[in-house]
Formats: sequence, C-alpha cells, structure tokens
Amino acid sequence: MIIVSNTSPISNLAKIDHLFLLREIYSEVIIPQAVYDELTDVRAGEKVNNSIKNANFIKNKPVINYQLVKDLQRNLDGGESEAIVLAIELNATKLLIDERLGRKEAIKLGLSLTGVLGILLIAKKRGLISNVKSLMDQLISHTAFRIGDELYYTILIEANEN
Repeated sequence: MIIVSNTSPISNLAKIDHLFLLREIYSEVIIPQAVYDELTDVRAGEKVNNSIKNANFIKNKPVINYQLVKDLQRNLDGGESEAIVLAIELNATKLLIDERLGRKEAIKLGLSLTGVLGILLIAKKRGLISNVKSLMDQLISHTAFRIGDELYYTILIEANEN
C-alpha cells in the first residue's frame, strides 16, 4: 500500500496528538519535499515540527514531474501540487488531502483520496479511538480545520455517534 499525504492531515493530527493514527493505519506515509518544508517550517508550530522530526514512518520523496507541479500551482499551493503529482508518480493507493480545491483536482486526475475525517472513521472502526466527535471538536477548536454542519453530522452518523 502506497500512501501519499498533503500537509493538513499530518499537521492537524499532530496538533491534536493523534499523528500515531497514520502509523497505525498505514504503516508508512510518503510526503513530497514541499509538504516536508511546510511541516518543518517555524510557522507550522513547535508541536507539529517536533512531531514530524520524530515520525520515522513519514518518508520524504522528491517529485519528478515539475511541469505538472507548475501547472497545478495555478490553482493550488506547492504542498498540494507536489502531493498530487507524487501520488500520480508512485501510483499511490490513497492520497491524504483535506483542502476542497486540492481534492477536486486530485479526483479529476483519477486519484483515490481521503482526509482527516476519513482517517478518524477508519481509526474508530479499527478500535484505535473510542469516538470521533471529541476529535472533530478538537480539530475545530485547536486547528484551522473547518467543517460544515451537514458534514459534521454525517460523520457522526457514519461513526454511530448520533
């Protein structure tokens, strides 16, 4: 299984002390250089920086097709663009990405994807966490993660927490 991630799923899980879920679910997560740079930048915060430096299951791999990265950067940031291209290049099983525009572009390019909410649902189904609601609430209150009411309640229903 090849899993490529954008910045936000890793960053958001690190901010709520649940980065270990990625290791437990996927064993290894591959990120492009732009994502690594975003996660280790001082603006990401000390908690995220330290989590990444200690996460030996997260592997950094360079992108080859910089022309496609450049094309995607017309609408997306560097991390999203490189993550999408790396997922294509590695024929990834799954791309971890949350941003709406990035998800739309990834789907157009035929990638299978999930985001932090999908990760939480998998974690609950596997017994790695006892409930999704408290973690969604932490994401909302402690990170820049945004979720509409309809999706929030849909996730609760899927997690059998309604």
